[in-house]
Amino acid sequence: MKAILRFVALTSGVAVFSATVVAAPLDGWSVDLDKAFQRAKAENKSVLVEFTGTDWCPPCVTMRTNVFSKKEFVAAAAKKFILVELDVPKGDQALQKKNSPLAEKYKITRFPTVILFTAKGKEFARFFASAYPKVDDFLNHLDATLKTAAP
Repeated sequence: MKAILRFVALTSGVAVFSATVVAAPLDGWSVDLDKAFQRAKAENKSVLVEFTGTDWCPPCVTMRTNVFSKKEFVAAAAKKFILVELDVPKGDQALQKKNSPLAEKYKITRFPTVILFTAKGKEFARFFASAYPKVDDFLNHLDATLKTAAP
């Protein structure tokens, strides 16, 4: 994780700082949606995009800890999907500026939201990640969604 220190106040000659922790990208996950679509086309896979707020959203942190960071999840999901994490943190203005327009484009109103896309960028499913808080539950939902909703 990377910590961002922000100057908060100067009181009686003493500088007071606060720390905001912004999570580093997860192993096996991309943070670039355009490159993910290029890779998906080359590998004939779908794209799983998770919109998250790693430094302010408790359900996002829970999902990251319990599902998305688990090697067994990444290994299984990566067989069918290119995984993309789009973080919209409050403590990293550059990352927020990069990903907020994508959250707006895809009309993300709650976090963590997952959108599944074809390799060509067509959305075929959307759901709240926290509805599937365990690796097996999440993977089962992905399999069921691919069987019923995938083009």
